Amino acid sequence: MLSETEIIVRLIISAFLGGLIGLEREAHSQPAGLRTHIILAVGSAIAMCISINLAIQFHSQTTNGDPERLAAQVISGIGFLGAGAIFRYGTTVKGLTTASSLWTTAIIGLAVGAGYLNIGIVSTILVLFVLIGVSVQSLPVKLL
Repeated sequence: MLSETEIIVRLIISAFLGGLIGLEREAHSQPAGLRTHIILAVGSAIAMCISINLAIQFHSQTTNGDPERLAAQVISGIGFLGAGAIFRYGTTVKGLTTASSLWTTAIIGLAVGAGYLNIGIVSTILVLFVLIGVSVQSLPVKLL
């Protein structure tokens, strides 16, 4: 089982990583900003840590304890939450990047909660690189 100390460290790392992505969203005045991303990452990490501990704790009483079940519910639930961040204005659609950053932040929280700290850190760096540095305007070649 994960100790409370291990869980607390994972929660703090998740909060930090989610906060980095949330800061970028906040800087672009998106409705899902710093606090939303931190809460999402921490909640996902809690879900993963508890899921792991429950599977270990009740392994002797049930043979079908599956830590992925709770994680799968987080993924689908955040997909639903992200869908609420997408708005259609005439022929344009807004909120897709925010929805995808929410969904990915949840997955980062699950990864950190499961103990994949380096993967969570690298994923956060990649997401921030895309959010900050990648846009059609920044491409060296005009697409159209």
